[in-house]
Amino acid sequence: MLLELDLTEPLVDVPPPDPVGWLQARRRLSLRDVLQRLRAASDDGRVRGLLATVGGRVGIARAQELRDAVQEFRRSGKPALAWAESFGEFGAGTMPYLLACGFDEVWLQPSGGVGLTGVAVEVTFLRRALDQLGVQPELGQRHEYKNAVNRLVERGFTEAHRQATDRLAESAFEQVVAAVADGRGLPPQRVRELVDRAPLLAADALAAGLVDRLGYRDEVYAELRSRLGGDVELRYLARYRPPRSLPRRVDETVARATRRMAGRPEPVVALVSGTGAIRQGRSGRSPLSGASMGSATVGAALRSAAADDRVRAVVFRVDSPGGSYVASDAIWREVGRVRAAGKPVVVTMGEMAASGGYFVSMGADAIVAEPATLTGSIGVLAGKAVLTGLLDRLGLDTDAVARGQHARILSSRQKFDADEWQALEAWLDHVYADFVAKVAAGRGMSEQQADAVARGRVWTGADAAERGLVDELGGLDRAVAMAREKAGLPADASLRRWPALTPVERVRPPRSSESPAAAAETYAGWGSFAATAARLGLPADGPLLMPPLRLT
Repeated sequence: MLLELDLTEPLVDVPPPDPVGWLQARRRLSLRDVLQRLRAASDDGRVRGLLATVGGRVGIARAQELRDAVQEFRRSGKPALAWAESFGEFGAGTMPYLLACGFDEVWLQPSGGVGLTGVAVEVTFLRRALDQLGVQPELGQRHEYKNAVNRLVERGFTEAHRQATDRLAESAFEQVVAAVADGRGLPPQRVRELVDRAPLLAADALAAGLVDRLGYRDEVYAELRSRLGGDVELRYLARYRPPRSLPRRVDETVARATRRMAGRPEPVVALVSGTGAIRQGRSGRSPLSGASMGSATVGAALRSAAADDRVRAVVFRVDSPGGSYVASDAIWREVGRVRAAGKPVVVTMGEMAASGGYFVSMGADAIVAEPATLTGSIGVLAGKAVLTGLLDRLGLDTDAVARGQHARILSSRQKFDADEWQALEAWLDHVYADFVAKVAAGRGMSEQQADAVARGRVWTGADAAERGLVDELGGLDRAVAMAREKAGLPADASLRRWPALTPVERVRPPRSSESPAAAAETYAGWGSFAATAARLGLPADGPLLMPPLRLT
């Protein structure tokens, strides 16, 4: 077989447990599937090579994780080729090209190009537009690097905002240059020169050594078939089924058979997923907002893992910009309860685990992140946008009756009074102090050390590891290996998505909040202010949400 891997469409981080999400993702591979099948294919004598079509949008951390998996496959001695119609069409193609550099050869369509244009972070500031509309933001933040507020109250970067953003871009760029230099056998300075010349036409990219061959799809496939002897069957990786029983050591096989005969459960590592903005209640997804991480859903999954005798360790996959402080704290507590049950927890971070995403991670036994994972943002923001000026311009009048001095504290139709602003400031101080204290306890720091790397600042995984916020750099495979080691399990101990619900259990109402079925997904951060917050660019899912940020 010659395996094909389509990397022009995004992978599913982990298969969605809800029926609707499962149906939507049924034609797409999950990251876990790719990693497992590439590993199996490297030992499968039927598999002669791998050919991947690369393109589209891919995050830098995901590109790094896939690149590592391809390089592991290549150690088997089997060829791995990447082909692209174009790495960006006269535009940015840095991240898919970074992924392609993990293959033995890179082929490019003659009409394509290499948009190895570097890394950029763009931020749109809304203050002038809000002033023109008559909207007045009243927001508080902890501390100077918690820059989601700046998009609404500033017209450009503050010194702290620019410093943090510039370091994010520089760290990511350093990683891109190092990966391209290593993959293409070029000096780092030469790579930097080529970045400054990009986007490059196909012929120029070939001459510069960024690609190996120019060819259309049929030419790539014909060439690889010829190298492999011609008699190979094409098979998508999604349709590839590894042999049921790859060779195992005899003692391991005997040990497993003995456990089964004695009626003891087969030990497993549970894979629990937390993806999207964090909120109270159940996880869910929608066409507009994507996936969300609900404290009730994720908490139920963690409780189920803690209670099940089969589970010896938990790998918690986190890919989240944050959200609700209360929901994040609830999940943090459940992570601690899994550990209290004697089962190690290892967090593996995806594209980002920032603000609330870091909050739910910091209590684990170990944290693994990709070098470019956006992490940290240990801080908090809250407030509202006052719409009275806009409503006045529109000729809309507001009147209200209320019982309770602060019944309208989050109303967008009036400003905070002195007491309400004092209450907001006290709440921000409380949340920040709690966040920093738990970081210090979880990461073995003093609170002063934790505060120095907190203050709302976002780090790349590489920078976070240097500062003690992350234990190791790597992806899902490394986290699983660490979990097995910490639990004293063999290297091939089973990894299972948790809880493993049947289709009926996914749709049937759970018996109780202690039931594994309570971890099935179904829908609040700012409460009644959520809709207005979303319209105005505020993080509608809560105060521990990192602002939109993408390295392109």
